[in-house]
Amino acid sequence: MNDNGNTYLSLYKITKQYGAFTALNDFTYDFTPGVYGLLGPNGAGKSTLMNIITDNLKPTSGTVKFDGMNTSDMDEDFRKILGFMPQQQGLYPNFTLERFLYYMAALKGMKKREAKEDIERLIGLVNLDSARSKRLGGFSGGMKQRALIAQAMLADPKIIILDEPTAGLDPKERIRIRNLIAEIAFEKIVIIATHVVSDIEFIAKEVLLLKQGEIIGAGKPHELCDKISGNVFNITASETQLSEISDKYKVGNISKDEQHIFVRVISDNAPKGYEYEVCKPDLEDLYLYYFD
Repeated sequence: MNDNGNTYLSLYKITKQYGAFTALNDFTYDFTPGVYGLLGPNGAGKSTLMNIITDNLKPTSGTVKFDGMNTSDMDEDFRKILGFMPQQQGLYPNFTLERFLYYMAALKGMKKREAKEDIERLIGLVNLDSARSKRLGGFSGGMKQRALIAQAMLADPKIIILDEPTAGLDPKERIRIRNLIAEIAFEKIVIIATHVVSDIEFIAKEVLLLKQGEIIGAGKPHELCDKISGNVFNITASETQLSEISDKYKVGNISKDEQHIFVRVISDNAPKGYEYEVCKPDLEDLYLYYFD
């Protein structure tokens, strides 16, 4: 624990190379309880980072420490306090939900009585009570996501790594899972990799922007958004101007009312030749600014 008595996960100069290709370069960051969002395009290094944290992948150089101890030295002790949700992998189609969760609990070294109480609680939390005896092979994509979230939360882990946790969920389920993640993160370190920016905009304590294996920005969401203040505009346009505006600017959103079309654009310079107003940036604007 750190000086404030909080659990902490510390990554120091993590580098991962595959021959001449560098997937992660000198990644250094300290995590304390709360939700952290990893944002970046495909190939940015998010999956590599998560696999190194979970010890599924060894770094070329650098260290991962939990409460001051090297996680590679902790071995099983570290896996017991870790929950990992991959992207719809590791599911056994012939297993029922209950059997799958008992199997995952056994892998974590949980006793059957302890597992039973935890599984009952988690099935309710992820709203799958009616599907407990159904085979995973018959689950929808959204149901599989919720099953994977449940197994990640077995044994009350101190660190939870979630890879695209709301992929395939309808809006109601997405909100439910997002609220659940926010609720459990008060005493846990929760790291989420996602392409759904809205998943983390309101629940993330900090956001890390990853590009080509390096952190290009990190901090509280509103602080990061403030850095592009004055770079987001809402243009009032005609239908004939849409193609021209799309060629000139990064377009975040297009909306219309009975009389006008409004195009939200991200640009270092104010749009010339158009009627516009300056907008307050949000996390989606930030993503487009750095990664589009």
